[in-house]
Amino acid sequence: MTETQEILLRLAAAALGGLAVGIEREWSARRDADHSRFGGVRTFLLLGLAGGLAAAVGREDPRIGLVVLAGAAALVVVAYLVSAWKGTIDATTEVAAVVVLGAGLLAGTGRLVLASAVFALTALVLAEKGRMHAAVERIQSAELEAGARFAVLALVVLPLLPAEPWGPYGGIEPRRLWILVLIFAGLSFAGYIALRVAGPERGYGLAGLLGGVVSSTAVTLNFARESRGHESLARALGLGALAASTILPVRVLVLSGALNLEVARALAPAVLPALVAGAGAVALALRSRDRSATREEVLPGNPLRLGAAIQMTLLFVAVLLVLAAVRDRFGSAGLLGTSALLGLTDLDALTYSMSKLAASGTPAATAARALLIGMISNTLFKAALALALGAPAFRRVCLTGLAVFGAALGAGLLLI
Repeated sequence: MTETQEILLRLAAAALGGLAVGIEREWSARRDADHSRFGGVRTFLLLGLAGGLAAAVGREDPRIGLVVLAGAAALVVVAYLVSAWKGTIDATTEVAAVVVLGAGLLAGTGRLVLASAVFALTALVLAEKGRMHAAVERIQSAELEAGARFAVLALVVLPLLPAEPWGPYGGIEPRRLWILVLIFAGLSFAGYIALRVAGPERGYGLAGLLGGVVSSTAVTLNFARESRGHESLARALGLGALAASTILPVRVLVLSGALNLEVARALAPAVLPALVAGAGAVALALRSRDRSATREEVLPGNPLRLGAAIQMTLLFVAVLLVLAAVRDRFGSAGLLGTSALLGLTDLDALTYSMSKLAASGTPAATAARALLIGMISNTLFKAALALALGAPAFRRVCLTGLAVFGAALGAGLLLI
């Protein structure tokens, strides 16, 4: 390809990108009957082309390119000032024009993939105006505050933490521990949003499935208690608890994969029988369509659950030290016994700890076996909760399903 052909290709990409955005802006103006809006198909096509020309000319003399770019940008600013003088305060079209100008500049410098992505994203954002505004209107103050806190924790606090391990056995890595806090808090937030979007109208089965992303033990506890006061819903609540338990192996598998891929590979075949066994319970739960519950009954009060995440961080330190000491003293057998005890209450801590130990020398198969034993003990604990707190119908459904699920987990031990 000659130099002239290459320049023409870049200019064509810049012009076509501007054309795509211009089509959306002109269509939107006609839909809204806004005849005073700045720019349409031709204007945006020319703005993209102007950006491409500025880059092309700037190769010979950067000053000329800057003049072209500054002139086009000045026209956009003047257009906005005129609109503001007329009482129009929506600057979306003018801002889109600036973005098109910049993307045209990228195309002119040869960054065609990046420029195309910017053009496409700009057109999508403009076209999805209605859905974006509707989504913002549904956001509650607690969710907005939780999102802002999460951003601060991820973008401000995390970079300040040291990455070097310290302490006995080198088991404390502040930055890695904080990443786990963010993962758990993010899982809680995602589960909260999923519950809000789906709602309980699809039944307690779907609510339990989504709630299991946050905590299957908490779902079992809450549903067991609720079944005492709502005997007619006890069966649906039991199916919801089973759905929450079915999602547990997926959560452990995803978390272990994010921390140590070798552990996840060893664990995946072992949890497959449990997932297959739980699929029937999930299918039945999703068919249970009780619409008498309100959204507030299944939504956790705190979307982020940051306090719980920080408490888990403190627990991780102790867990790492205990498991490291057990491994040194008793070997793999002691490690598996400790995993059974820890799995009763905190599989997240166990998952992190096993992934960490596997990275420091423990065989991945041993770590996967420990995680499976922890899931079995956690299933037994939830069965005890159902037996002690659930209504008779809840106990029948939940205990039967958990027995099959636990047996499938036990069979998975033979696959490691």
